[in-house]
Amino acid sequence: MTFRPEQPAQKGVIFNIQRYSVHDGPGIRTTVFLKGCPLRCWWCHNPEGLETQPQVVIYDGCIDCGRCRLICPACKSTLAAEADETKTITCCHCGACIPVCPTGSRRVIGREMTETEVMTEILKDRIFYNDSGGGVSFSGGEPLSQAPFVRNLLSRCRDQDIHTAVDTSGFGRQEDLLSLAELTELFLFDLKLMDDQTHIRYTGVSNRLILENLTTLAKVHRNLWLRIPIIPAITDDPANLDAIADLAATLPAIRQVCLLPYHKTAAAKFKRLGKPYPLENTEQPNPEYMESLRQRFAARGLVATIGG
Repeated sequence: MTFRPEQPAQKGVIFNIQRYSVHDGPGIRTTVFLKGCPLRCWWCHNPEGLETQPQVVIYDGCIDCGRCRLICPACKSTLAAEADETKTITCCHCGACIPVCPTGSRRVIGREMTETEVMTEILKDRIFYNDSGGGVSFSGGEPLSQAPFVRNLLSRCRDQDIHTAVDTSGFGRQEDLLSLAELTELFLFDLKLMDDQTHIRYTGVSNRLILENLTTLAKVHRNLWLRIPIIPAITDDPANLDAIADLAATLPAIRQVCLLPYHKTAAAKFKRLGKPYPLENTEQPNPEYMESLRQRFAARGLVATIGG
């Protein structure tokens, strides 16, 4: 075990610790989901991870009894159980409404945790890592939004000989990205759109920093998996996929390209948060179509998978 100078204690905001994960790197993994993300992708499958702080969400079962509004004047939500449409939810996220909800429909997503608390959860699954070649993945949200906290956790995992992966959009300070690279064995780097204006339209931010960070990271790290969400009529444009493939082919550090088929599981999450789901009418791509896209990347000499 390598001695490392003790780091200042950090706390982070976590919204989920998912056990037995098989889609966030090799083997069986524990995925730690951190809150806070600067992007606003239309297809975001973890919208509960966008905001930095814990927040109250409403699950199915709300009968609109009004007790929440009585206990907290800031609460102006209306989401009856029989309603199909998303209604506006105004909430200060203080959590005072949760104990008085008769159906248990109101819950807090996200909680502040110390490094030790997170590591305690991680170490519970160590036997699965050893048997499967798995480890721990840090996702979100965006891990770069809590970079000092993630770096300390990576350091602790390394001291325990636990394989680590970081799933990132690449949108963050380059110095933070490179500081994590020193302690990360695998990067899962999400790349969505190559045209900057299209990227701004569908994610809310420019892709210039993302592309710069990707090429810089590829110079200092030798184990990157490029992950591309396949969103019909948005990211699956042939010109976009060809441009991504052209870039990937120039970066030897990219060991694998993972094509992630769009799915609708996030629609219910958007509703719980009181937000409209932008892709309500978008259909999931079929397996035959996904295979044709995989072959498009494989034809350029890239190792390409569906999912992963």
